Amino acid sequence: MNALLAFARAVDGLNARIGRASMWLILLTVLISAGNALSRKLLSVSSNALLEIQWTLYAAVFLLAAAYTLQKNEHVRIDVLVGRLSPRAGAVVDIIGGLLFVLPFTSLVLVYAWPFFLESWRSGEVSNNPGGLMLWPGKALIPLGFSLLWLQGLAEVIKRIAFLAGRAPEPVLSHSPQGEDMILREDGQ
Repeated sequence: MNALLAFARAVDGLNARIGRASMWLILLTVLISAGNALSRKLLSVSSNALLEIQWTLYAAVFLLAAAYTLQKNEHVRIDVLVGRLSPRAGAVVDIIGGLLFVLPFTSLVLVYAWPFFLESWRSGEVSNNPGGLMLWPGKALIPLGFSLLWLQGLAEVIKRIAFLAGRAPEPVLSHSPQGEDMILREDGQ
């Protein structure tokens, strides 16, 4: 169990670093988008390459941060149900969800994503748009992101099993107040 928990901690560390780094891609995407919009409006000059890089960066944010989101328990879930369960019952729900949904779904995507990426890479696929970019770097994000998500799903299952076995602390099953919750608190409701 110690080796599995060490593996889970390593996956957590990897995905935390990648997730935090991918946050900077949002700023880069906004700067590219704003620069392209300004050059188009003020100078009547635009670039398909800039449009395509901003799409690729936007996709990178979601694909690379998905595992980090799962790790931080900020993914979409049925909090109405899980929030009413004991920590042990919530851990069981997370184990079942990981084994029946997260791991099989990410495995299925990986089975199809690797050939999709490899064919693009081997052929040197380029966008059909004038001045467009190579497509394989964006397509590489799909298997990379889903590999990270698969690893994080496995790490979450390991951590929940360890909790049930009394070998790890209680998992955080509810997230901190965000968005609408914070607004409601500020309004005094």
